Formats: sequence, structure tokens, C-alpha cells
Amino acid sequence: MSYIKYKDRKSALKAVKEDGDKLKYAAPNLRDDREVVLEAVKNWGTALQYASDNLRDDREIMLEAVKNDGTLLSWFSHNLKADREFVLEAVKNNGGALQYASDKLRDDREVVLEAVKNDGFALDYASETLQNDPEIREIKKKSHPL
Repeated sequence: MSYIKYKDRKSALKAVKEDGDKLKYAAPNLRDDREVVLEAVKNWGTALQYASDNLRDDREIMLEAVKNDGTLLSWFSHNLKADREFVLEAVKNNGGALQYASDKLRDDREVVLEAVKNDGFALDYASETLQNDPEIREIKKKSHPL
């Protein structure tokens, strides 16, 4: 692991608010500090990798991480990939995150609509039924006219 640069909470909070990746330089006790980690993932979702194991199961932290980087859905458990709230936030950030969603949510019209609005190519990950939905196909055309 990287060297420790931030040993006190105040400097760690300031650093991760500017750049979430700086969480990797925080002392271990600060990587277990909920507020420090929450600020880091709000700034850079991938900072979740530096959080303590205790906080990697924190629902609010994981939700903030996926809001910041929808592709992080690929890191989550099957339960969270089937969690409508998590998947909706992920596809709002990155439509391609639909590929990591459960089969049930790939057949959820609202989830697929959000994904396709964000990225027309996300339709490739939707259920066959929704891939053939005329309204969703039209939205894809508008987002990717070619």
C-alpha cells in the first residue's frame, strides 16, 4: 500500500474533498472513518477500493460511489445488482452499467429507459422484450442517430 500522508482527520477530509483518490494516502483509521470515506467516494467513486472492509458494506457509501461511477456496480454483490435503487443510480451515471444489473432489472422498463437515455448502446444489455420496444428504440435513435 502507499505511504501514509494524511494522519489527521481534518487534512484527510480536505484532501479527499479535492481528490477522492487521496484516500489511499490516509492512515488506516481514516480509511475506516465513515465521513472521510463518504467524501472520497462522492468525489471519486473508485476510492471505495481504499475504504476499510467495514465500510465497503455501508449502503450509503456504496450508493454514493455508484452515483459517481456507475460502472462500480460490477464490484457489487448479486443482491445489490438486483437492487433497483442501486441500479437506477448506476445507469443514470453510466448507461452501460446496465450490463451488470440482474436479469430482472434488465427487463425493468424504467431502468432500461434511464440507461438508454444516458447511453443508447445500453439497449444491447436489456432484455429481448425491451430491446424490441418501439419507444425505447426511438430513444436510442435520438441519443445515437447513426
